[in-house]
Amino acid sequence: MKGKIKALVVVLIASLLASCQRDVYMYTSFREPADGGLQYLYSEDGYSWTAIDGIFLKPELGEQKIMRDPSMVRGKDGVYHLVWTIGWQGNEGIGYASSKDLIHWENKKIVPVMAHEETTVNIWAPELFYDEDEDRFIIIWASTIPERFPKGEEEERNNHRMYYTTTKDFETFTETKLFADPGFSIIDAVIVKKDKNDYVLVLKDNTRPNRNLKVAFADNPLGPYEQVSEPYTGFKTEGPSVVKLDDEWLIYFDSYGTMSYEAVSTTDFKTFKNANHKISVPKGHKHGTIFKASKKDLEGLLKEQK
Repeated sequence: MKGKIKALVVVLIASLLASCQRDVYMYTSFREPADGGLQYLYSEDGYSWTAIDGIFLKPELGEQKIMRDPSMVRGKDGVYHLVWTIGWQGNEGIGYASSKDLIHWENKKIVPVMAHEETTVNIWAPELFYDEDEDRFIIIWASTIPERFPKGEEEERNNHRMYYTTTKDFETFTETKLFADPGFSIIDAVIVKKDKNDYVLVLKDNTRPNRNLKVAFADNPLGPYEQVSEPYTGFKTEGPSVVKLDDEWLIYFDSYGTMSYEAVSTTDFKTFKNANHKISVPKGHKHGTIFKASKKDLEGLLKEQK
């Protein structure tokens, strides 16, 4: 009898430890007018989100002192890496910082990813992707270089293409190169690894008649991404964030035309279902990235709430 009780206690302790150590979903966030800084949402299930009160990194980099589109990933060493938009216009670069606990930040700097292109109009919505096969981080973003690409109905200063650089340590970066030119103005792209040699680019067609979300496909994270889909969201939607939940993918996005945050679900990135009835997102939340954090780090954030 004592042996059974002892075994039960061991199982309960192991279960408790596993519960304490499991990851939670986190969502980077900002609020308009984007001069406040980094905020967070958290969720146990990836559907229902709660805001954490407080600013956890102020926008001190760049001339315009803003933070938009914060994108974060956790490295295999547990360090969190953050990039963000530091200005509406100009080619200063993108913001970068790292943290071990999501509260205290170091290595804050501007990465001058478009310094070689003097006529660059903007550097928008950088997104981080960890390429586990090559053990590297890929950073993609949207920029406009006037007179560089056919523009259709676009103005020259609003004709974006996606660019990229890679890094292993956020100290040295590969030469900036063109990442995606689908033949139209593209912004807010996110790389998703669906399976081995099976990648999806979730993107915004930013052309004036469309301004909606589409997907494209490739066999490696750097593309080329092809077979651009028809839109699966309505007019004036942007800022997609993607998370895998059980057997489906959930794509969150900002429906700025209707002033609401919405989502669609998919299992294959070919058919999409409205998932608004499944989600709950705090009012005011803006374009961020969903990532996983340790429960310990979440508890630390909750204690720091202002």
